[in-house]
Formats: sequence, structure tokens, C-alpha cells
Amino acid sequence: MAIGDPYLTLPELKSYLKIVDTADDAELDSALAAVSRGIDEYCGRQFNTDGIVLTRSYEARRAALVDVDDFHTLDGLEVEVDTSRTGSWAVRAASRYEPRPLDGVVDGVPGWPYYQLKAVYTDWPITGRASVRVTAVWGWAVVPDPVRQACRILASEAFKMKDAPFGVAGFADYGAVRVRKNPVACQMLNPYRRYPVKAG
Repeated sequence: MAIGDPYLTLPELKSYLKIVDTADDAELDSALAAVSRGIDEYCGRQFNTDGIVLTRSYEARRAALVDVDDFHTLDGLEVEVDTSRTGSWAVRAASRYEPRPLDGVVDGVPGWPYYQLKAVYTDWPITGRASVRVTAVWGWAVVPDPVRQACRILASEAFKMKDAPFGVAGFADYGAVRVRKNPVACQMLNPYRRYPVKAG
């Protein structure tokens, strides 16, 4: 799945809801899209990947550790720094930083992407501006099962809102606030929440 895609396919949601016809496909697609973006907003991250190498810039706030967006492979990884605040970038040797979490394991659970870079025998330049540039394959290798299950639950809930007494005009406003109102989904998603990353 590419970045921005729903975390569940239309056939998967229809199977969960036991829907066999196509009359509601447009509304189901809208529910999936809205819920998936609501999950992104609630968690402060997204769980797909485009599978291509892209470059992003970050502001280092700590000398030892810089927070970056999720990336799931070391293939194609390159890290550059701007120590002079001039926009002149120098490649940092791989021996001078360490992607975290180690081995992609968090609380004993494997399959996590890297989202921090720890400086080794050096510091990250704290300049008050974007001073670290990272080229990587961004996103998660595989959408976590709890995220998919939360999407299944929330999309089902969103779709059924059309039958509520007052109905709904659409799903455009289905965001993090709505996600917070479902305790089961929140319990599934809470381990994946993170604070926003300061990107340049």
C-alpha cells in the first residue's frame, strides 16, 4: 500500500460487514479513507510506504538524538548534516550514527521502523534550523495488525453512522476526535502514537 492509501481494502471491509452487493461501495470507500487519515492524525504517523527513496530535512533539538519520520529499511539510507547554517551539506559516515529502535524492536515487539538517529562519537548540530538531512525509504514495511483491526472497527462504525437518527452528510470530519471516542480502537492504536516530528 502506498502512502495515503486506506489501511483496509474495500473487499476486506465488505467481508467484515457481510455486504455482498456494490450499492454502498462509494460510501464504504469514503469511510475507509476518512478513518485511515483519522488514524494517522491520532497516531502522529502513517503506516504505509511508497517504496521509493526520498530526502527529508529535520531540525536537531538534542545533541545525541534526532527524531525523524518512520523509515523501514537501511537500504538507500544516507544522512547529511549542515553544521555551518549555510545550506552546505556533508555526508555523515554510517559509523557516526545508529538508527533506533535497535533491530526494529519496541517493547519486545518486532516489525517497527526506525524513527530516531543516535549520534555516535559526535553530536547532531543544533542550529535552530533544519540541520540534518535524511534520504530513506519512508514508512512502514507492513501495516501493523492492530492498526488494520482499528481501521476495520472504525470504518464499520463510520459507515453505520448514516443510519443514525440525524444521519451524516459525509465522512470528511472523521478525524482524531472521532477515533478518541472508540475505546477499543484507542487501545489498539495507543502503542503506536508519537509526537510530531520537527521537519524542515
